[in-house]
Amino acid sequence: MKKTIVNPLFKDKVTFVQTAKESNGKITELLLELNPKGGNPVHLHKTFTETFTAVKGKLGLKQKGGKTIILNPGESYKVEKNEWHGFYNPEDQPIEFNIKIEPGHQGFEYALRIMYGLAEDGLTDKNGIPKDLGVAFILAGMNDSFIDSFFFRLISPLGFFLANKAIKKGVKDELIKKYCI
Repeated sequence: MKKTIVNPLFKDKVTFVQTAKESNGKITELLLELNPKGGNPVHLHKTFTETFTAVKGKLGLKQKGGKTIILNPGESYKVEKNEWHGFYNPEDQPIEFNIKIEPGHQGFEYALRIMYGLAEDGLTDKNGIPKDLGVAFILAGMNDSFIDSFFFRLISPLGFFLANKAIKKGVKDELIKKYCI
């Protein structure tokens, strides 16, 4: 399995420093290179914490209610379970930062690999969201992510219904086999 993956849409790069399997489930550690204006939506995880550390350039962290935190190189912030957060690049040049997930989470790792693989195969929209709603919700379940938006809450019942139906048909196993093994 590749240690480094690149999202072809945004040219963001993720290096798997240590996987859940390699650490016997203790941590998942990633190094991310994020281009200007890059980031993700505000979300939460129920089963793990994330510690963000700025490595090169400033890292922005979004919180619920529009609050932000800016980390300078060497500074860290730990996001607890059930804490709304998102990250972004406030700079006009690429930045690098580290994410440490505790305990390690193979589903998160697999979902990231699958998302980047789907983008490479042209199976996502221009924002990197899978075109298949069931697949999008399979990935949300795999990486334990819940998005803070009215639209997400509105379509969640349908999305999770389609995801469960697709899982029963073997779609999740096929995605893992294609992009993760």
